[in-house]
Amino acid sequence: MTTPDPLFMRRAIALAREGVAQGVGGPFGAVIVRDGEILAVGENRVTSSCDPTAHAEVVAIRSACERLGDFSLSGCELYASSEPCPMCLAAIHWARIDRLWYACSREDAADAGFDDALLYAELALAPDRRRLPGGQLLRDEALASFRDWAAKADHIPY
Repeated sequence: MTTPDPLFMRRAIALAREGVAQGVGGPFGAVIVRDGEILAVGENRVTSSCDPTAHAEVVAIRSACERLGDFSLSGCELYASSEPCPMCLAAIHWARIDRLWYACSREDAADAGFDDALLYAELALAPDRRRLPGGQLLRDEALASFRDWAAKADHIPY
């Protein structure tokens, strides 16, 4: 396991503080590093962009992928000023990031008013037991898209 670099974490923390000072969003910053160099940065932009998915980690992932022209960030590390929420953690996994370092814990975030406990609890439940009502519909029809994908010789696996 590689040793985390405090320089990159300090940059993520600075982004979080700058975002708060500028009023662009919550107190979260993220830095994506490859081969010891900063590839992309992101700060939380939820309120300024009216986008609930514009968390610092997602902003940084989008920027890094655009810069590389690739959806895979294999070979990269992500430094986050706080433990990523479930959405961001999923995005980090989907991006194939090799390592994740974070400063504040989810408990620290909850103490500041950013409580993801409901999301963690909901994810542990079966879909029919979650607070968000809904359910499965037209599965057989939708399966056609998966068959189309599997049969497509030139699909790009991810």
